[in-house]
Amino acid sequence: MTRKIAVESLYNAAEAGEWIKRYDAYPKELALRVYTSRLLGSNPNLVLHGGGNTSVKLKIRNIFNEKIDVVFVKGSGLDLATIEPKGFVGLRLNALRKLMGLETLSDIEMNNQLNIQRIDARSPNPSVEALLHAFLPGKYIDHTHADSILVLTHQKNGAEIVKEALGPKIAVIPYTMSGLPLAKIVLERYEDQPDIEAIVILNHGIFTFAENAEKAYENMIKYVGRAEAYIQAQIHDKPLIEPNADRKVPLENYNSILARFNSALRGTCARVDSEGRLNRFYVETRNAPFLIEASLSQHAQAVCHTGVLTPDHVIRTKNAIVYIESVPSNDSALRQILSQTVAEFIKAYEKYFYCHVNASSTDCRMLNPHPSLFLVAGLGLIAIGSTRKEARIAADIGEHTVHAKLQAFALGDYQPISDSHVFDMEYWSLQQNKLDSNPRLALQGQIAVVTGGGGAIGFGIAEKLLSAGAVVVIADIDKLRLEKVHAVLAEKYGAGRVERIVFDVTDFRSVEMAFEEISCRLGGVDIVVPNAGIAYVARIEDMDPDKLDQVIAVNLKGTFTVIKASIPVFKRQTTGGNIVVISSKNVFDPGAAFGAYSASKAGAHQMSKIAALELAELGVRVNMINPDAVFGDENVSSRLWDLVGPDRMKSRGLDAEGLKEYYCRRSLLKVPVLAEHVGNAVVFFAGNQTPTTGATLPVDAGNPGAFPR
Repeated sequence: MTRKIAVESLYNAAEAGEWIKRYDAYPKELALRVYTSRLLGSNPNLVLHGGGNTSVKLKIRNIFNEKIDVVFVKGSGLDLATIEPKGFVGLRLNALRKLMGLETLSDIEMNNQLNIQRIDARSPNPSVEALLHAFLPGKYIDHTHADSILVLTHQKNGAEIVKEALGPKIAVIPYTMSGLPLAKIVLERYEDQPDIEAIVILNHGIFTFAENAEKAYENMIKYVGRAEAYIQAQIHDKPLIEPNADRKVPLENYNSILARFNSALRGTCARVDSEGRLNRFYVETRNAPFLIEASLSQHAQAVCHTGVLTPDHVIRTKNAIVYIESVPSNDSALRQILSQTVAEFIKAYEKYFYCHVNASSTDCRMLNPHPSLFLVAGLGLIAIGSTRKEARIAADIGEHTVHAKLQAFALGDYQPISDSHVFDMEYWSLQQNKLDSNPRLALQGQIAVVTGGGGAIGFGIAEKLLSAGAVVVIADIDKLRLEKVHAVLAEKYGAGRVERIVFDVTDFRSVEMAFEEISCRLGGVDIVVPNAGIAYVARIEDMDPDKLDQVIAVNLKGTFTVIKASIPVFKRQTTGGNIVVISSKNVFDPGAAFGAYSASKAGAHQMSKIAALELAELGVRVNMINPDAVFGDENVSSRLWDLVGPDRMKSRGLDAEGLKEYYCRRSLLKVPVLAEHVGNAVVFFAGNQTPTTGATLPVDAGNPGAFPR
């Protein structure tokens, strides 16, 4: 294992000046605070996903033009790597410092006081360590959960080791819950040693402080670097991982095994909520070599069952990782192992909850008791989350946790954090404010695959599925068109919400491999939209047989291959799903010289009805949508109309806009049919609004000849 923690100073005076110019509407000190906060946040060995916090104290003028002392503290749960000036909460400093005189302060009252002392009611909730930032005298204060610091503090004699590693200008205090008690203890220790440059809180992290932004940041890098150097010197050439000779890595078929595992895991962890909705999860895999080695090592069980590195992580990962010793080749056996293991985890979590809630007389409801992380022999670390962001956060924290524990094991005698400390943080209401509280969207947790994703209808479908909360994989054989659509969707909905994959629907092996790749990336699939299609204009007497074969291969066989490749995934998940086939008005109302297209679409339509009959036993619904005259726009065109449009315009003596108007006026409703309308229909079916399968829904503004019958 060669992975090492690395920290180095990234501060650059010229860059700092650019940040001051960028935020010239704000005080210079706050602009520098943003700059160095981002430097800290850019290094995952220091902080991860909303962890850590920073502050700056300065004087500003209030509405009466009076100068007042204000501490600007990072908003709770915000990411230091991307924070902006508005991510800091301005709090009246002198009012907060009066709280030093109190013996106790309840969480509710502390939160109340922090809200009262905001200088802007629109600002985010302040960090749970706001009082500590207010009480400490330093102008700039930086706080991280640096991996190397946590490795040292988890040792049996952690306090002594930290002092030995970091030197005399630091103070070490025992783990204490954030809030008034911690803030007062830190201030007392600072007043006892006013020359210190940093304070380490065991199993929590490190605070550095100074009168300027650069010095506070450089102190952080200096002391974290010393911790890293100490660890490396003590471990030296000692191997971090002791291999288990009985376990081997499945090199040749890794992706196949991972895809099977992920799909089975999604199905096992899916659950019905209090409102009767099936909640599904996204899967995130981490398979760096050291994680594969760790999953197969003698340390695997210890890594999984020795808790979080810092209680701050528990709301993201729970306090234990599930260990899976092997992945059976039989899907039924795999599901049985996962079901049993998850059930055991839930039982243990419930015991943990009731033990500590009764001991503390805390009035709280049990959180989700399901695991978040799985260390799987030969596969690596796998995380689940109700959003992809949640899954990625858990995976990132888990990856750093595994590496840090391996270092801590090699360094000496690893000491886990007590369950009581972990419980207090997990069920602290102010900590839970960091979690996503947005309303659950209709398709959240679901994964959709849309073929023909580089065209107008594919784009419209993908956009509506994204709006409804799904993560969408757009697929196409045309890489350039696909990348263009992906860029548009990723900019609007975020790169983590939309994936792209190139494959040929006429090649079953290509399709099969694509579904395997999707299962590796995301965990599986819930919504399948066979939309890829091509057209060919020719009367039967003029029709090129090879062109006919090509149209049938894409439109009919392509629908078949996509449906067929999805079935094993649906079977492993056992949670049902939806296949929504984009058929055509031509199935019921064909046109002259459009025989190849109409016949191939009719065949795909019939194939879809057969699929509805066969897949109902899996809980998979298959429905068809029959659109007509969807033209696209200047950004994403329709490939069908790119092909047939010029001929239609020529035969009718119309330009592009005139042709659109012609098709609009010929419908009963006299309105244009847009790609988003097709997308709305897909979302309707995918949302299980009605118990429907085998249905055909026209999206054509009304065409009597195409009425389903």
